[in-house]
Amino acid sequence: MDKETQEYRKFLEDQLEWCKKQDHILEEIEDKLYEMKEIAECALANDVNTDEIERLNHQMDNLKKEIQYLEKQIHAVVH
Repeated sequence: MDKETQEYRKFLEDQLEWCKKQDHILEEIEDKLYEMKEIAECALANDVNTDEIERLNHQMDNLKKEIQYLEKQIHAVVH
C-alpha cells in the first residue's frame, strides 16, 4: 500500500471507531429513555401518594441529567 492509501485506511478506521462510540452513547440514551417511560407508566397505572411522586420525580430528574451528559458527549467531537 502506498502512503495515501494507508492514510485513507487509517482515516476510515478512525471514523469507524468514532461511529461505534456514538452508537454506544445513543444506546445508553435509549435505555434511559425507556426507563423514564416505565416510571411514567408505573405512576399512571398506580395510585401514587405524594412521597412516591417525589421519589419518582427525583428518579426522572436524575435520568434527565444523565441523558443531558450523554448528549454533550455526542456533540463534543465533530468529525
